Amino acid sequence: MDIVVLVKQVPDTESLVQIAADGLSIKKDDIKWVMNPYDELAVEEALRIKEAKGGTVTILSVGGQKAQETIRTALAMGADKGLLINDPAAEGGDALATAKILAAALKNQPFDLIIAGQRAVDEDNYQVGAAVAELLGVPHVSLVVKAELLDGKIRCHRIVEGGTVVVEAPLPALFTTQRGLNDPRYASLPGIMKAKKKPLEVKTLAELGIDPGAVGAAGRKVVLKALRLPPQRKAVRMITGDTPETMAAELVRALHDEAKLI
Repeated sequence: MDIVVLVKQVPDTESLVQIAADGLSIKKDDIKWVMNPYDELAVEEALRIKEAKGGTVTILSVGGQKAQETIRTALAMGADKGLLINDPAAEGGDALATAKILAAALKNQPFDLIIAGQRAVDEDNYQVGAAVAELLGVPHVSLVVKAELLDGKIRCHRIVEGGTVVVEAPLPALFTTQRGLNDPRYASLPGIMKAKKKPLEVKTLAELGIDPGAVGAAGRKVVLKALRLPPQRKAVRMITGDTPETMAAELVRALHDEAKLI
């Protein structure tokens, strides 16, 4: 069973995100970078399948040199090898541009199963996994909370509003993860030491046969016009009083006279 996991390096959600001077990007100097949390679920699920069925787990990512750190984290968790697509022409792409690069890399990579996070917490577009499956011509199942490998196919339980849907798809296939699928393991010290010796290949767009004009900023279909922080909200006002009746009366007065809501 050859499994490929798609991962992305994203800013830690606890980092202070500030808009850069160009108004189109964020300041990256003081950002802590981590593996996308939904991709952690994907790595863990791949490792569990490998432990049960045998095979290999390959980590695939698009990013700069620093993205190797995230791939090494997955290798420390137990993955076998990594592949990073690092090319200046790939920077600034949208979801479709990223999917084109990943699909091109996968066409030269044997796989029975591809696992990806349902979304990346930085851009929240939910599109890369589905687009990769479409470009490769393989089935795609999203928001999976349970996966079972059967003879030549995979059975996935996915969440829908008010219930769970169980679907089956022939292999090779791609599915994306949802919270509840598993609890990702931590990388152990021996795992971290072993990860340093595991193969991590770096390729460019030219090596994948990709036209630089079709990906990256040059190939964007969605044009970013500006980044703005949400407007600051007014401070919360606490209604005080000696009795519930007094507080209720003050609340009604404030809603009527100040907020003009009633």
